[in-house]
Amino acid sequence: MKLYNIENVEEFMSIVDKCKGTVELVSKEGDRLNLKSQLTKFVTVTELFHNESLIKELDLVAYEKEDIELLMKYMFGN
Repeated sequence: MKLYNIENVEEFMSIVDKCKGTVELVSKEGDRLNLKSQLTKFVTVTELFHNESLIKELDLVAYEKEDIELLMKYMFGN
């Protein structure tokens, strides 16, 4: 799934933390980074948000139905 125009990184990461299963960020090269891992989260957030205050597009993979619903609610605003 793609998420667009993420303005509040802390809010987005708090949603990821609420997910029960694995949530992966897919890089442009096709690598999958587990956003539930604290180390990956730190490195990813630092790299992604270093030069931009707005994230234009993220490609995510979530495996649990409830997690997909949670991320969709976040994306579309409840």
